[in-house]
Amino acid sequence: MNELERPMADETSTSDLPERITVLARDFTPAAMEFHRRNMSEKGYRMEGQIVQRKFQMIEGMGAPKDLFEGELFYAVTFVRKNIEK
Repeated sequence: MNELERPMADETSTSDLPERITVLARDFTPAAMEFHRRNMSEKGYRMEGQIVQRKFQMIEGMGAPKDLFEGELFYAVTFVRKNIEK
């Protein structure tokens, strides 16, 4: 492959991108601004749902869920590729 055929470093095929990306923030404003800051629309993403505070837990095996981040609430915003259905 010669230089003209090789994709540029910042070009990524949409098939190489994750279907969903979730960003956590302690405050609402940084979470709300992330879509624009990272130019997510140009990368083929849209925002899914609302930006709301959430508590995160992890289940391992059949045990009870355990709090992540010491139970602290975080604002969560999820970006989903535009061509992916809910």
